[in-house]
Amino acid sequence: MSFLFPPAPTPSLPIHGSDARFPVRRILCVGQNYAAHAREMGHHERADPFFFTKPADAVVTDGADPVYPTATANLHHEVELVCAVGPDGVVGWAVGCDLTRRDLQAAAKEKGRPWDAAKGFDQSAPCAALVLGALPDPAAPIALTVNGEARQSGRLDDMIWSPDEILAKARELWDVQAGDLIFTGTPEGVGPLVPGDRVEATIGGLPTLSFTVAAR
Repeated sequence: MSFLFPPAPTPSLPIHGSDARFPVRRILCVGQNYAAHAREMGHHERADPFFFTKPADAVVTDGADPVYPTATANLHHEVELVCAVGPDGVVGWAVGCDLTRRDLQAAAKEKGRPWDAAKGFDQSAPCAALVLGALPDPAAPIALTVNGEARQSGRLDDMIWSPDEILAKARELWDVQAGDLIFTGTPEGVGPLVPGDRVEATIGGLPTLSFTVAAR
């Protein structure tokens, strides 16, 4: 078989303590999976989590710095636990950051339109190295700082859908396969980023995700 032009490289995540890499097939994301975050976004009734997606090549890894995207004046950070799916279920975990063009998301919500441009843009999914095996601590703290200032803080067991429930619900909607990443939602405290901001995102027991927002 030949291609009209060379196919793009397969996006991948580094694996902590290994030379092997995790090939990324696609990215599924859960919205409103922490009740406090749902409330800060204006949803005052009990949160009802749901899925949206990002393209596989939205991942930013290996210490690279995402570039501040076009078409927004309100880029937000959202720290998240990331599940990595292998042939027989979840094989590992990482710290991720769901970058969001909040102004585009608000405009889409107002018009009842999809969020693709707000969530699925280039370099919108920075991710730290993957740790294979069981989640070190299902009740671990999850936090994010910007320029050393605390912005987000919570615990993984604050999730409405647990990681096991997320995987089960995803399988009701998709043929979940090896290479899929699932961003599991963010706690409260999301906020804006500008070029030059230094972000550190942490989850107890996992490698820290650090990046600086680069100017275009």
